[in-house]
Amino acid sequence: MRAVLRIVNRVLIGVVGLALLALGGSVLAVGLGANPPSWWTHGGRHDVLLSDAERTRWEGHGWWWPTVLGALAVLVLLALWWLAAVLRRRRLGEVLVDTGDSEGALLRGRALEGVLASEAAEAEGVAHAHAHLTGRRTAPQARVQLLLEPHVDPSRALHHLTTRALTHARDSAALAALPAEVRLKAVKHRAERVS
Repeated sequence: MRAVLRIVNRVLIGVVGLALLALGGSVLAVGLGANPPSWWTHGGRHDVLLSDAERTRWEGHGWWWPTVLGALAVLVLLALWWLAAVLRRRRLGEVLVDTGDSEGALLRGRALEGVLASEAAEAEGVAHAHAHLTGRRTAPQARVQLLLEPHVDPSRALHHLTTRALTHARDSAALAALPAEVRLKAVKHRAERVS
């Protein structure tokens, strides 16, 4: 399903891009002095995109400008949503585990993230751990965030993560490597009044 969405996304981006390029290029060509065909909406280089009659046809109606502005706002919001969806880092849905029989098995990405986060949170001084898998299902990459208590040594927490949690995750999924990006943050405690 994800591959179909990726193909539809790319085709849609390509079609919209080609349409905008063709329309913009033709308007530019007419503006620079090219002779447009007889069916083209603009007759020459000094022709305007919208005549006074076209611009003011619906101006007297109370619904016109709210409708135009609402439609443009919806288009802008849809374009921003689409851009955010394209730029957002996708979570890895599944990891391909080599079972040795040339078949393989699929491991849910969220399951591996949960185990990785819970094992990382077992380290002394780690208040909370969060794991996120990216990359391809044959070569996943981990992004781990550790919230550390103020008294803990960050190198000990990082050592526990790399030697235990990441190693166990890599070995259990039979991966050749599991590169990880680790972010360490300190827990912020509210100050308490001492009496």
